[in-house]
Amino acid sequence: MSGAEAALPAEKEEESEEESEVLEESPCGRWQKRREQVNQGNMPGIQSTFLAMDTEEGVEVVWNELHFTDKKAFKAHEEKIKTMFEQLVVVDHPNIVKLHKYWLDVKDSKARVIFITEYVSSGSLKQFLKKTKKNHKAMNARAWKRWCTQILSALSFLHSCDPPIIHGNLTSDTVFIQHNGLIKIGSVWHRVFANAIPDDLRSPIRIERDEQRNLHFFPPEYGHVADGTAVDIFSFGMCALEMAVLEIQSNGDSRVSEEAIARARHSLDDPNMRDFILGCLLLNPDKRPTAHNLLFHQVLFEVHSLKLLAAHCFINNQYLMPENVVEENTKGLDLNMVMAEIRLEGRPAVQWRYSEVSFLELDKFLEDVRNGIYPLMNFAATRPQLLPRALSQPQEDPQKAKTPTPEPFDVETRKVVQMQCSMEMNEEKTQWHLTLLLTLEDKLHRQLSYDLLPTDSSKGLASELVHYGFIHEDDCEMLANFLENAFHKHRSPPL
Repeated sequence: MSGAEAALPAEKEEESEEESEVLEESPCGRWQKRREQVNQGNMPGIQSTFLAMDTEEGVEVVWNELHFTDKKAFKAHEEKIKTMFEQLVVVDHPNIVKLHKYWLDVKDSKARVIFITEYVSSGSLKQFLKKTKKNHKAMNARAWKRWCTQILSALSFLHSCDPPIIHGNLTSDTVFIQHNGLIKIGSVWHRVFANAIPDDLRSPIRIERDEQRNLHFFPPEYGHVADGTAVDIFSFGMCALEMAVLEIQSNGDSRVSEEAIARARHSLDDPNMRDFILGCLLLNPDKRPTAHNLLFHQVLFEVHSLKLLAAHCFINNQYLMPENVVEENTKGLDLNMVMAEIRLEGRPAVQWRYSEVSFLELDKFLEDVRNGIYPLMNFAATRPQLLPRALSQPQEDPQKAKTPTPEPFDVETRKVVQMQCSMEMNEEKTQWHLTLLLTLEDKLHRQLSYDLLPTDSSKGLASELVHYGFIHEDDCEMLANFLENAFHKHRSPPL
């Protein structure tokens, strides 16, 4: 494994007793704030970020605090801020730093917004590139392609929303690398966050593009026209260039010069890589390619292996299988049995036996695919992603928004990873009783029971579960198909 492929060591030192001391708890008691501060720019404008512990999952998270000294101004915009954070927790993508939870802490003279985000322990892309260069190691081409694909996967997801979500703050400081090579983009909601904070509260907001050393990540049209998706493509192109050359030299804290950028571009040996990056850095934003199109550029595009296609198919349908299906189906195999065979005319056949397959490696590969390290973008759906209402629509005039609305049900943000159901007739043999067991991605088990009516349909039942907050909206079609198969299997009345 090359230096660029190796995991970046965690930035934090071994915890002392003082650092591990619990300073504060969330109202629910799940999140515990520690003394140790971390530098992880998940969101712009955050005055303090602390290491914290998720006591339910047993993992480290980041405790972010946004302080407001003008309590009166904060109270005037409190509902707007709450609405924004309610929607932020819904966004979910394997290459985007997750926002788990938020709450408000309003005191006599000041207020805080506290929110919990994912902790990426291995540091930022900039830190990794500096360490790699310091160790006199070159960037591995395979790692460069894999990381570009993951960043573009996240940007393609954001830009395919309706309306498109503009990151607007993409730099090598806001891209993070996990120990397993998974890329995570932080500060994704920069524009939503900055736009939601009114002018009279915006003084705490600090953004990466205010820093001289990061100005080269932003295109020449910035500040002259409204941000569009092309802004993110330019910033991505500069990140891709930095990854390829490890570092674009600057003079101390001053801005990176055009000459330094030109030297970095000319140093690229691979003509496909050069064409890829130069296309992103075009001065005319209308001529820059889209994130989706970049995924099909010849420097990144490759025909997916059957192994990767099978892994994605397995994970997409894992809800139909027991949790330990791989172990259960492999422990009873005869390792000498032929798994596959290529028959050649005039020559002995080439055989592949089960003994040649490492099941431990298979489990790790499935876990990597599940985590988003190998996105299957060649078959990505181009349909728009539905944005939460509060983010996709412009804010209404508060004077016109006086009509009371019914209190909505809680929205389920966790995905279903496994489904099981059973159907039994009642004693009179007149009605089916359905029991549905759902396992969510945080290992929570949810058991639901229902007496089926002749008029019930699988789609109708799945839609009701979404409406009442029992399942994620994205799982509706999957659950409907699952129920449809169960109904047919048990010969329920025609639906």
